[in-house]
Amino acid sequence: MGKIVRKSDHLEKQYLSPERSQPENSSRPEFWDVRYASGETPWDFHGVPAALKAFLKTSPSGSVLIPGCGAGYEVRAFHDTSWRVTAIDFSSGAGQRARSVLGALADCIVKDDFFTHDFGSTHFDVIYERTFLCALPPDLWPAYVKRMTQLLRPSGKLAGIFLYGDETKPPPYPLTTAKARKLLGKDFSLMRTLPATDSLPLFAGNERWQEWVLNNSVMYGRRK
Repeated sequence: MGKIVRKSDHLEKQYLSPERSQPENSSRPEFWDVRYASGETPWDFHGVPAALKAFLKTSPSGSVLIPGCGAGYEVRAFHDTSWRVTAIDFSSGAGQRARSVLGALADCIVKDDFFTHDFGSTHFDVIYERTFLCALPPDLWPAYVKRMTQLLRPSGKLAGIFLYGDETKPPPYPLTTAKARKLLGKDFSLMRTLPATDSLPLFAGNERWQEWVLNNSVMYGRRK
C-alpha cells in the first residue's frame, strides 16, 4: 500500500490538523471529546462495513469485545446476530454519540480506558478492530497486543478493519505489512486478509479486513 491519499483538505484539517487550542494527543479522551463536540468526525462510517456483515453471516455467535467503539454501530450489528457484546470507550463525546445511535443498547458500552479496565475473568471469542489501533501512537502498540493476548480465549480472533499505508502527518497511524508481521506475528497467525470494498474517502484503498487468530501457545495471563 502506498501513501494515504486525502480526498479533501477539509477532512485533513478536521482530523489531522486540529486547531491549536484542541488536544493533540490521540491517546487521550480529550482529543476525541472536542471532535465529537464540534461534529468533526470524518472517520465516522455511519454504519457497518460490508466485511463485518459477511463475517457475521458465516461465524457462529459468541462473545465479542469492541474497544474504542465510538458511535457503536457495530454494537447493534453483533447484538442483532445473537452475540454477547461488550464495548468500551473512554471518550464522553463518543458515549453521547453512541447513546443517540443505540438508545438503550448503549448500556453495553463501558466508559473507561481499555488498557486499565478490569474485565474480571472474562475472555472473549472475538475482539473487533476498527480505527482503534490506528488511533494509537505506535509506542502504545505493544501494549495493545499484550492486552489482546490477555483478553482473548485460546484460539480467539482479533478481527476487523486494519489501516495500512504511509502517513506523514499522523494520526492516524497506519500499519505496513512488515510492521503488522512484527507487531502481531509472534502471538497471532493471520488467517484471512481481504481489501475493504466500502472505505470512507479518508481511508480509501488502504483498509483491509483481517482475521488474526491467537496462537495456542499463548496462555491466559501469560503477559500479566
